Amino acid sequence: MKDIRLKDLPTFIRTTNPDDIMFNFMMESIDRVREASAVVLHTFDALERDVLDALSSMLPLLYPIGPLQLHLNKIPEHPLNIGYSLWKEETECLQWLNTREPNSVVYVNFGSVIVMTSEQLVEFCWGFANSKLPFFWVIRPDLVNGESAILPPEFVAETKERSQIASWCPQEQVLNHPSVGGFLTQSGWNSTIESLTAGVPMLCWPFFFDQQMDCRYSCNEWGIGMEISNDVKRDEVEKLVRELMDGEKGKKMKKRVVEWKELAEEATSPHGSSSKNLDNLVNQVLLG
Repeated sequence: MKDIRLKDLPTFIRTTNPDDIMFNFMMESIDRVREASAVVLHTFDALERDVLDALSSMLPLLYPIGPLQLHLNKIPEHPLNIGYSLWKEETECLQWLNTREPNSVVYVNFGSVIVMTSEQLVEFCWGFANSKLPFFWVIRPDLVNGESAILPPEFVAETKERSQIASWCPQEQVLNHPSVGGFLTQSGWNSTIESLTAGVPMLCWPFFFDQQMDCRYSCNEWGIGMEISNDVKRDEVEKLVRELMDGEKGKKMKKRVVEWKELAEEATSPHGSSSKNLDNLVNQVLLG
């Protein structure tokens, strides 16, 4: 990989402990992959051509079939469709989003497992407050490490006219809502693909696992994200939120992410690369 930095590598590869559980789990998984009759990937050809070419030289039966949600959206509602969220979704936010201007709201969600310090929470709070922009923030009850996520009363008072807080939400619906113009994310792969598929540019605050690498690709390879430094500060949050929503770089990112969205839709169209790969997977591997 060109210009790769140590900080871009997944956290479980950067470990110096040979007994690290995640490192050894990954090594065992990679060994087993060579015995598989197929490797199915949640990506699409146009998005990661170099990566897929490199993997294909090692693993001949590779099936990139993403984005999965675009396939799912083509299936009529089914009585057994129970969704795939890890938490109970609150849908009141959609009514609030209906009251906002198009492309005006920053959506903030750090995923289902990340925890932060109370100091980091406060820095994000005042970054959003000082940006003066409307935002919808998903704050899980366990978001702060070892304690409840309590927002400063002054922050709540200052932003109540332009903010909405929930403990979880239907993310795909939120990202596809016309009023959402940007997404502050931990850069997990599912969130990255969902944002790209919705045509929403990102601010990336990667934490662990694959998130650093996903962030690198969003910001450096695909031109659809900007990174927030790990040691988060309110001034940086304010500046990047404003740039994302109203700045020149934000406009370029929006244009670029819409182009990627169109390529994702093309890949999952009836004769697209992902649709063909899915058909081949079913016919050659699962039914073969």
